[in-house]
Order: sequence, then C-alpha cells, then structure tokens
Amino acid sequence: MIIYKSEDEIKIMKRAGELVANVLLKLENTVKPGVSTGYLDKIAEEMIVSHNAKPAFKGYLGRISKIPFPGTICASINEEVVHGIPGKRVLKEGDLISIDVGVRLDGFFGDAARSFKVGAVSRKVDKIMQTTWDALNDAVDKCVAGNRLGDISNVIELRAKSNGYSVVEDFVGHGIGRNMHEDPQVLNYGPAHQGPLLKKGIVLAIEPMLNEGGSDVEVLGDSWTVVTKDRKISCHFEDTVAITSEGSIILTRPD
Repeated sequence: MIIYKSEDEIKIMKRAGELVANVLLKLENTVKPGVSTGYLDKIAEEMIVSHNAKPAFKGYLGRISKIPFPGTICASINEEVVHGIPGKRVLKEGDLISIDVGVRLDGFFGDAARSFKVGAVSRKVDKIMQTTWDALNDAVDKCVAGNRLGDISNVIELRAKSNGYSVVEDFVGHGIGRNMHEDPQVLNYGPAHQGPLLKKGIVLAIEPMLNEGGSDVEVLGDSWTVVTKDRKISCHFEDTVAITSEGSIILTRPD
C-alpha cells in the first residue's frame, strides 16, 4: 500500500528535509583527516535537537538487528555500504565516507545521505562518487506522475552498470512520511515500465548504493554495519523526493 501525502503534509516534510540538508552541509564542512565519526555524530545531534527535532535513527530497531541503533548518523567508510555506527574511528586521507541523516520534525520524517571525500582521494573514489550522484539525479528525473516505480529503479541500474559498478540488492529505498519506512520499496535495479504508477502525493526516499566490485554484502558482528563481501569500496547517496502536481520536489536539498 502506498501512502499519499497532502500538500500541507509535504510542506511539513519540506521543513524536515531542509534540516537534514543543513546538517549534511555542516558535516561536509567538518569532514577532514583526523576527525572521528563520533565527533561528526555529536555535531549532528546537537544541531537536530537545537531545531526542536529528534534524530530518527537513534534507538531505531531495524529488520535485522535486535540492538537499537546507538548513533544519530550512520557513518559508513570505504567498504562499508550503510548503517556504519559512529564512534572512535578516525577519518584518514583518501577515505570515502557516506553519512546518512534522518530527523523527525512535527510528526514527519526527513532522510538523506551524502558521500564525502576525506582530503585528496584516488580517481576510483572520484569516479564511483560521481556515478552514484548521477544515478540519484537520473532517478529523481523519473519522479514524474504517470511513470512507473520501475522507471526509477531501472535508471539507477543502467547508470551503475554502464560505468562498471554493481548495485546493492539487499538494501533499498522506501516510502517515507509519518513513518521513516513506508511502502513502497524502491529497488536500485529492475526493468522499466513496471510496478506501481507514480501519482501526486507519493513521497520516496531514493538511495542508490553502488559497489566497485560485486553486489553481495554482509552485516558485521555489531548487527548493523553493512559491508561489501569482497571489501571493495561502496558509495551511497539519498534524497527524499515528493511527487506533486507541479512536478517532483527534492525535499532534502537546500533551496
């Protein structure tokens, strides 16, 4: 079942999304060699709480883990795909860090992720970051009433494979609103022109996850951190997008 949002609900979600976007901008300016992921987490939580919002991830129980997520952000480095737990780990020159931020504001959720370079990075890091960002923008362009959900999934897979990357199949995007995860699931692969019809009032968190190597992933012993099975690098970008009568609106990018 897809949950449709009114224009007033989308306006509230826009405020939540703007807060997420601003937290990510603050973190982007803080990411550098020598900074710990725990410090990034502290900055994010302070900023979210100061805006009368709540961190959406902290204390969250996922579909796999029975342990509540302990951080405000997910901080995933290099071969870590998603759900990296922030802590004492210190960023090093050449790392790729993907940071996922979620907030709950006035009863609605905002959710987005960005990948950042830590200092000077290799060409392979540059390339996978650019390709993943391009895949997200390709997907956003398909968020038009009258298209099918599969059109979003298909362009992500096409962008990845045409550049020599695989897509993560075990973790997907999702609907979002009064709950952080709602129907439908948004796959990063599959045929075009299939699946539910996109209509006004649908809000989706679209999140391409591209791997340098194979698509297989596994969860580490902390019950949260997802890594590539071959330990090659992964990249993750995400935006919350609303389909409206005036086209799509990216709720998690600054105006």
